[in-house]
Amino acid sequence: MAAALQGVTVLDLSRILAGPWSTQNLADLGADVIKVERPGQGDDTRSWGPPFVQGTDPSTKDAAYFFCCNRGKRSITLDFTIEQGREVLLELVRKADILVENYKVGGLKKYGLDYDSLSKINPKLIYCSITGFGQTGPYAARPGYDALVQAMGGLMSITGESDSTPGGGPQKVGVAVVDVLTGLYATSAILAALYHRTQSGQGQYIDIALLDVQVAALANQASNYVLGGQVPQRIGSAHPSIVPYQPFACADGHVMLAIGNDTQFAAFCRAAGCEGLAQDERFRSNALRVQHREALVGILHERMGLKTVDQWCQLATDNGFPCGPINTIDRVFADPQVQARELRVSVPSEGYGTVDLVASPMRFSGTPISYEMAPPLLGEHTDDVLAELGLDAKAVADLRSAKAI
Repeated sequence: MAAALQGVTVLDLSRILAGPWSTQNLADLGADVIKVERPGQGDDTRSWGPPFVQGTDPSTKDAAYFFCCNRGKRSITLDFTIEQGREVLLELVRKADILVENYKVGGLKKYGLDYDSLSKINPKLIYCSITGFGQTGPYAARPGYDALVQAMGGLMSITGESDSTPGGGPQKVGVAVVDVLTGLYATSAILAALYHRTQSGQGQYIDIALLDVQVAALANQASNYVLGGQVPQRIGSAHPSIVPYQPFACADGHVMLAIGNDTQFAAFCRAAGCEGLAQDERFRSNALRVQHREALVGILHERMGLKTVDQWCQLATDNGFPCGPINTIDRVFADPQVQARELRVSVPSEGYGTVDLVASPMRFSGTPISYEMAPPLLGEHTDDVLAELGLDAKAVADLRSAKAI
């Protein structure tokens, strides 16, 4: 069955997470993604361990981090700072549909690899630049990293317990969420540009910035400020606009209670044996529950401690209110729903043997995602890609002698 992006060629000049996350999405959708890496070193995340994945060759190992965002790609090693390497890259550009890079602003222009230069040799090229702060503005030249942008973009100011709570203070999220979201926004933008090209025949330039993404992803917290003038504060894992919507300690662990409306609150109260709370004048609506948050949460903390995690989860299933365990990662992959959705997949690899990866959440009826290519060894496909460009064995040997590949 044909993949959604079959026939689309992507040059991936990005490293770390945001760019590779985007290009992995494109690879999952069926694009031929050619990952261009530095000879002898490759993507920085190949060394970001432990843990490491041992290759079938004892001299080869790559960090597990690299495996989270590089499946389905072909790796070539190419030094485009050397003229011979640059010429190879230009040949690849002529045949490419999409190029994704995350170099500093202006970093590729000195090599003639900026959009203005490349669009002259391939007007249909869709060129996506991912940076910390974008191509314009006073911070454009600054390097940007996920944790830095979580701080500058407001996320850490609303993450963590309040300063008045023991252990309180700003916290970053436990995964590089800005990088991941940036990769998703980049994917959406690239696909929109690809569709536009089918109508106009023209490529275009896409400017994606981590800071822009983080500010946009503040979602309701940003709206509360720009529309309501309220500066959101840290309140731990509770919700600023919904109550009860937070973790609670049970007899043997913790659950997340996520009551989204008054009907669910009434169902919870019946199941918990405290029907009167749903009729209490302080708690009859969500707005009132937010107003009287401390009083209600205090009552619920005592009530929730009377049953186990499993008991509360079963009551939730039986009575129709949202409640679930706070799982560690091992319990996530042991969860029957996660297993039923086949979110852990085994992918064969000549370089690593069979490797376990996390599946894409995208599900298609007509163009399903297949998992046939594990993340590549460094330079695993260099000879194949060069052969597709028409280079013979002598030309490839010359490139190696020049240290261009």
